[in-house]
Amino acid sequence: MADNFWCRFLIPTLGIAIACSPQSASAQVSPAEILNPDLKALEESYFPQLKTLNQSITKTKFPFTFYLSRFVGLDPAQQAATDSRGLEFVRFQDRVILKITGNYNAAYDAKRLTKNERAGRTFRDVIMPILPLIAAEIPQDVTCDGVGFEVSYHTRTGERNYDYEGKEILVVVVDRTDAFVLAQAASDPARQEILNRSMVYLNGVEFGLSLAERDALNVQALPRSVPKKIDATSTARASTEMSSLARVNPKLLSPLSTPSVPASAPASSISNRAPNSTPPAETPATSSPATQVDADHLGEKYQVQLDALAKQGVAKFHFVDYSPPAFVIFSKQIALQMTLRNSLHFEPAKSSIYKRAAQSFDLFLAPLLKDISEKVPADAEFQSFDFALLNQLAPGPKGASEAVEFICPRAALLQFVNAEITNQQLIDQSIVLVNGVRISLTLQLVE
Repeated sequence: MADNFWCRFLIPTLGIAIACSPQSASAQVSPAEILNPDLKALEESYFPQLKTLNQSITKTKFPFTFYLSRFVGLDPAQQAATDSRGLEFVRFQDRVILKITGNYNAAYDAKRLTKNERAGRTFRDVIMPILPLIAAEIPQDVTCDGVGFEVSYHTRTGERNYDYEGKEILVVVVDRTDAFVLAQAASDPARQEILNRSMVYLNGVEFGLSLAERDALNVQALPRSVPKKIDATSTARASTEMSSLARVNPKLLSPLSTPSVPASAPASSISNRAPNSTPPAETPATSSPATQVDADHLGEKYQVQLDALAKQGVAKFHFVDYSPPAFVIFSKQIALQMTLRNSLHFEPAKSSIYKRAAQSFDLFLAPLLKDISEKVPADAEFQSFDFALLNQLAPGPKGASEAVEFICPRAALLQFVNAEITNQQLIDQSIVLVNGVRISLTLQLVE
């Protein structure tokens, strides 16, 4: 969710339209699930090729197991049973991208390999073998602007008496013409030239991937062909997840883009205040925006509390077990992201996205907010909550689904749970996304 890139980026990355039940290896995102008419038409046009490409990637032998998935950052035990429809046309920064998303079960030693070396190996081991498969199935005149990859992998490090395993998410977005040239490139200098003008992110932060050096290149010195302005019409997450309910929320390709969020008053703590007590004072703006590194450090500091929240969330609040609460970057601020499976049932023919979003908030999420907020680390310094609700629109493991996401300023949410503001006032201060697309929501008008 997040100033990360499909994580949810610019996430997690989430790269969240989600059928969370096991999918056939040859399954592919159905055009019927895609709301954007242009993307839906693309999915229909290339549906047979995408299915064949999915099968080809699934059959390919990688140095370590690679699973196509609409979720990144999953534990290995969860990957085989998760939605494997990791190919989809999405929007990113005013461009249409064919994205490939998946989890790579390599676990790199962080003490032996730098971030650049880990990303470089993943590029060689996963992305380079997939590019010729794309070239074999997708015509060079495909009506999209580029090809994007979002790949999650593991890192290991030892700290005195314990070992810690984390995750990183690499996102590479290549111009369409460059993608076909890169598929045939026979040398690192030729590949590097294309990478230098492509968009590369690591954990939601723009990255200068070097195939020859130990450390990354200076991003500012590289020619980047993709404009940096973020498009607010991304269909990431629900129609892509990813990302980037991306879990580091990279949602980079799992939201391929993140709409801007109004500055909110960060709360220094969450506590049981009296209904009419004064809300937390606003924190002065910092000189530099938060990065995923800041979010990761916060997550490490409060890992015990987050683990407890995840356990209670699965038992009491409908949290999904494959995507635990995590700190991510959304619009250059730190957000606490939680993914819940909506207990409400909808009939698409009898409702609209606005009505489902309103009911999802009023009847499902709102009654849980007070209890959830009381379980959050009180002294953790983050600015907003990011609630991603997964709606099942049709029965069965292959039934259509959608994601409704509420990004709520922390201070405003605290006022709401203490009955100081109304539900509409909270929504007015929040960002609401349906399948990654921002909507305006007036709760009473959809009744």
